[in-house]
Amino acid sequence: MNPDEIKRRCEGILKRVPDHVTILAAAKQRSPEEVRAAIAAGISHIGENYVQEALAKRPRVPEPATWHMIGHLQRNKAKKALKVFDWLQTLDSLKLAARLERLLAQGERRLPVLVEVNIGREPQKAGVLPEDLGDFVRELSRFPHLEVRGLMAIPPEPEEPEDSRPYFREMRRLFEELSREGIPGVRMEVLSMGMSADWEVAVDEGATMIRLGTALFSPRA
Repeated sequence: MNPDEIKRRCEGILKRVPDHVTILAAAKQRSPEEVRAAIAAGISHIGENYVQEALAKRPRVPEPATWHMIGHLQRNKAKKALKVFDWLQTLDSLKLAARLERLLAQGERRLPVLVEVNIGREPQKAGVLPEDLGDFVRELSRFPHLEVRGLMAIPPEPEEPEDSRPYFREMRRLFEELSREGIPGVRMEVLSMGMSADWEVAVDEGATMIRLGTALFSPRA
């Protein structure tokens, strides 16, 4: 897509989104030039679904930005992921957490993470089930090099934006419940939910971060 058109789309979204909400550009299958155009327009958070794609792309995007892993991370890709990502938004396994902890401890690095919640209870999707979330986050607090900073969810694909509202509302309830619990080392700061089809509903229900692909870059060819 033409960089000028991307810039125009990004600037339009930035004007509509409240200042307290962070826009993340979901850059799966987008070229380095497209990502650079989004950053030039004022988008400073980039999300990738695959480690290999991010490893190939980030060196070609020299502009300052924060890179997030927003796809499922396999344990055998953890070491490579730490080379390219600043945040992990999809933590849902204690085995993965333990693997990351060992790698991070070697370099005395701390990694901000979000816990992915399977809010729609979809068997084909990753994520912690809502009823297991509290125990899972309490277990994560034992890993000193993982900074639990909030929650992330991908609800069932909506036919209409309003279809997502019950899921977003439940996510906010879980987020606030964990905030009140005050688990040591856990900071509920980021509620990452909402994509191009339903981001306005997500913001209305308390999202602090939205992950936009099509809205910024137009549909993929």
